[in-house]
Amino acid sequence: METEKNYHMTADDFRKQGHALIDWIARYYETVEALPVLSQNRPGDVRRQLPEHAPQTGEPFSVMMQDVERIILPGVTHWQSPNFFAFFPSNSSYPAVLGELLSAGLGVQGMLWASSPACTELETHVMDWLVDMMDLPPGFKSDSAGGGVIQESASSGALCAIVAARERATELASNRRGCNGRLTAYASTQAHSSIEKAIKLAGIGGENLRLIPTDARYAMRPDALAAAIGQDREKGLKPFFVAATVGTTSVNGMDPLPEIGRICQAEKLWLHVDGAMAGSAAVCPEFRRFFIGLDSADSYCFNPHKWLFTNFDCDCFFVRNRAALIQALTILPEYLRNQATESGAVIDYRDWQVSLGRRFRALKLWFVIRHYGVEGLQHHIRRHVRWAQTFAGWVSENEAFELTAPPPLNLVCFRLRGSDALNQTLMDRLNQSGRLYLTHTKLNDRLVLRFCVGQTHTEFHHVQQAWNLITTFAQDLQKKQ
Repeated sequence: METEKNYHMTADDFRKQGHALIDWIARYYETVEALPVLSQNRPGDVRRQLPEHAPQTGEPFSVMMQDVERIILPGVTHWQSPNFFAFFPSNSSYPAVLGELLSAGLGVQGMLWASSPACTELETHVMDWLVDMMDLPPGFKSDSAGGGVIQESASSGALCAIVAARERATELASNRRGCNGRLTAYASTQAHSSIEKAIKLAGIGGENLRLIPTDARYAMRPDALAAAIGQDREKGLKPFFVAATVGTTSVNGMDPLPEIGRICQAEKLWLHVDGAMAGSAAVCPEFRRFFIGLDSADSYCFNPHKWLFTNFDCDCFFVRNRAALIQALTILPEYLRNQATESGAVIDYRDWQVSLGRRFRALKLWFVIRHYGVEGLQHHIRRHVRWAQTFAGWVSENEAFELTAPPPLNLVCFRLRGSDALNQTLMDRLNQSGRLYLTHTKLNDRLVLRFCVGQTHTEFHHVQQAWNLITTFAQDLQKKQ
């Protein structure tokens, strides 16, 4: 009788190729500094090198890795390069990679406590650790009425917060009947675009989001917020939600949480605070001043995948009243019913997010915290802030440049004195050189360059090299004017 072919990779082959892949990743981290930070590919370059049809028969893993080197690597923008100063970092680390590998290997589907108790209970415990590590309000811990959950991104956290706020404002009627167009929400002009997107997805309508002006430090103006709420009430509308930000994307603006919180409490509005990247800084006591007033928030999120050495995706989302969140998001079909859920003694995180399925994300965050310890995390956050402040000092001392906003933490916004076109050219030439990567924003209708220090493997000499390159390119441009 003919033996049936087994198409699975064998355990021995997995060991062999797994060891080789770990070596490849380690080598990549050791040499990524030499690669162009921003991919130099043109549109379509990757697809032109791929076969039109999938292979009919399986191929050796070694051949796959050859194509990774030949096709994929040139098409990668290297977020793990120490010369990556763009956007906010999406950093990783060796312990995070190992945690992700273990999660993939276990292949857990953590939708219910019963579907993997360890997935749920480790997540609850790590989220409680973070509350203590960062001195967050105790109402965010699992032994209170609130608690924390790991979402894939701050965008998902914002959507969950808005849906919970919507249901609280409509007494759980919107999920049944839909919105009536009278609910209004508020965020600053510097708030992340995910707030507007979530408002649309939640059925509130983009026209019902009020963008509140900011002050000279690009922080939301409480007086303007109060005025906007009052105007909407006079029109017969129903304000229900405010999004404040600690560390806005464009400029790291810090909204005044105490004043905003007092307004929200007086008006009975849901206050959501987006910590994005800056939230990781709360691991250091000296940076917790930016988070004063967080005790008035109904929900809060920040991204360890931006500045706490944990690879994407990992957003830590906390609520003060988990019942409000669960009531807005829960649905229990027969096939999910089980004794543990019915007992009420467990957390089912499927009720804390939009999707049903969920990965074992807590493993990588657990590995990172245990590897670095609080002390190690503080060490690296402090270095990044110190180096960014040094960079800001160099900008201030150079007459050819100007700081365009005060840098509270690790993001420096600056520009070459001159036109927007000149600054665009400077940024384009820097990025095309492959030796660093910067991104821009617009402040007061002027194009501004952003320099964010937060990549896991960045050292001070990378910051120095970046400044030397920026000034050299700027001098060359000015000579040609």
